[in-house]
Amino acid sequence: MLLSEVVDQTVRKLKSQTANLLTLTNLSLGGFSIIATFHHQLNLSLLLIFIAALTDRLDGMAARRLNIESELGKQLDSMSDIISFGVAPALLIYTAVLNEFSFPGMFFTIFYIGCGAFRLARFNITENTGFFTGLPITAAGCLLTISYLAIPVIPDVLVLFITVILSLLMISSFTLKKV
Repeated sequence: MLLSEVVDQTVRKLKSQTANLLTLTNLSLGGFSIIATFHHQLNLSLLLIFIAALTDRLDGMAARRLNIESELGKQLDSMSDIISFGVAPALLIYTAVLNEFSFPGMFFTIFYIGCGAFRLARFNITENTGFFTGLPITAAGCLLTISYLAIPVIPDVLVLFITVILSLLMISSFTLKKV
């Protein structure tokens, strides 16, 4: 009987941490993406950001399905998102294009990260109404990352413009229905 209680308790603990483990996987992929960017492996960085987006989607689904949503999980998710969809895409685009713009490139890289952090902080202190206010950072990060694929066919200044627009959309007040 003692063994079954230990097994039950272990299963309950594993179940309760499933979403957090997926969230930490998201964060790790974002961290690896940043390191890949530092090593000028930009295609690998792009791939890691998109895998991070998949794990970000799965952690929310797991939390809801297993009924294990928590304040800790919400905060951990935001911290992971700022790495994977704020810092990682911004550094990817900065390394690929924005560094050519000198100070404006640096400024708008940091501006994008700051807008993402603001967006996440605002999300964490608002009630769940079924709507997002502003563009979610995951969507902005994926769109910025996709713009990396367009670099050979669009002018560099357009990438700078995309970065600015996505930054402003994250902190804007328009609402989107959650899916």
